[in-house]
Amino acid sequence: MAGDDWDDDRAYDDAVRRARRATRVGWTAISGTVTALGCAAVLVAVACLLVVLVWAYLVVSVNR
Repeated sequence: MAGDDWDDDRAYDDAVRRARRATRVGWTAISGTVTALGCAAVLVAVACLLVVLVWAYLVVSVNR
């Protein structure tokens, strides 16, 4: 056994670097998904509001 192998941290540093990269990619994917779902929820809410307004206009205009 070589005497200088005990302080070789290259494998550990590489593992830490890969773990940080994986964590960063994971959080980016999570934030992108949450943002997309939020935008979709806003679009659905606006569409529902428009449907309600159109139906209300039609009901009011038919009863005149």
